[in-house]
Amino acid sequence: MRFENNRSGNGGFITLNNETDEIGRLTYTIFPDDHKLIISFVLVHPQFEGRGMGKFLVEDAIKFARENGWKIYPHCSYARAVMNRMDGVEDVLLQHLK
Repeated sequence: MRFENNRSGNGGFITLNNETDEIGRLTYTIFPDDHKLIISFVLVHPQFEGRGMGKFLVEDAIKFARENGWKIYPHCSYARAVMNRMDGVEDVLLQHLK
């Protein structure tokens, strides 16, 4: 499995791929002046559901945010649920947009 971050300006998406297929993707928007990354949507294609692939995408977004010194607001309800269950994300998780 490999992650690809396709950033363009203040937005983009992270894809998770195997050798032949896209497994899923996470879309985001960046507010660089506010040091925030908003997770808009997480999608895992049906044939790959139930294997934790969505969580892998959220974890890669957390890594990306930490590398850039950003906080994350998970607008996507799935991403919010995943992050609320994770330990060790208090440094990046925003519960509310300010």
